[in-house]
Amino acid sequence: MKFQGSQNYVATQDLMLAVNAAITLQRPLLVKGEPGTGKTMLAEEVAQALDMPLLQWHIKSTTKAQQGLYEYDAVSRLRDSQLGDERVKDIHNYIVKGVLWQAFTADRPVALLIDEIDKADIEFPNDLLRELDRMEFYCYETREMVRAKHRPLVFITSNNEKELPDAFLRRCFFHYIKFPEPETMKKIVDVHFPTLKGDLLTVAMKTFYDVRGLPGLKKKPSTSELIDWLKLLVAEEIPLEALQTADNKVAVPPLVGALLKNEQDVSLFEKLVFMNQRNR
Repeated sequence: MKFQGSQNYVATQDLMLAVNAAITLQRPLLVKGEPGTGKTMLAEEVAQALDMPLLQWHIKSTTKAQQGLYEYDAVSRLRDSQLGDERVKDIHNYIVKGVLWQAFTADRPVALLIDEIDKADIEFPNDLLRELDRMEFYCYETREMVRAKHRPLVFITSNNEKELPDAFLRRCFFHYIKFPEPETMKKIVDVHFPTLKGDLLTVAMKTFYDVRGLPGLKKKPSTSELIDWLKLLVAEEIPLEALQTADNKVAVPPLVGALLKNEQDVSLFEKLVFMNQRNR
């Protein structure tokens, strides 16, 4: 079972190597990188390419590790007991299975995505150490040990908002998705816009990397923002001339709001353009 890329996802050689290394080692693949570099989509595409069902657990600041195992709905059981419901005799009716329980008890190997793990409390990764390492956990309410029938292929993504504990990192295979070089980026764009004119792509790519290369940007535009911007350029039929000046000087591109997402960065860019025009 090896991942060799897919039609919808341009995976570099080192990324494919990382996925296959995690499969061989049977360890979670921890993927870091800038927002918008395709970390979440990687899990989706690998699962599809390897014909595996995908379970997704999107982490929030309030998410607790226990929710990934199971939750006991004591309130519903109390209500049903007051109503004389026969269901109360079986506690299994009030156990809400989390994604880890579902992954462990699936009849076939599945892919499991734990998305943006760094959003949760710092103790969240530590609370999952044993479960991800031994592939088992104990349910105290039903007094049963839940063991994995098949070891799931686990993807864990992080935007580097928090440092992850060393003990957790030791149990993962790590890969950092570097921001795509122009050549790789062209392949990514081609997947989304196979009929895009070469001249428009060349100029748009130059503009994009010029904007991204500005020193002092609070948030650099990502791959997903380039895709959105190109989609708008095509939809609005923006002419090629609007993207470049006659002397190839820096100019504010049309629909810049698709690339720059806060007022500080827009202001910084406008100041740079103004200074550039004064120095002509």
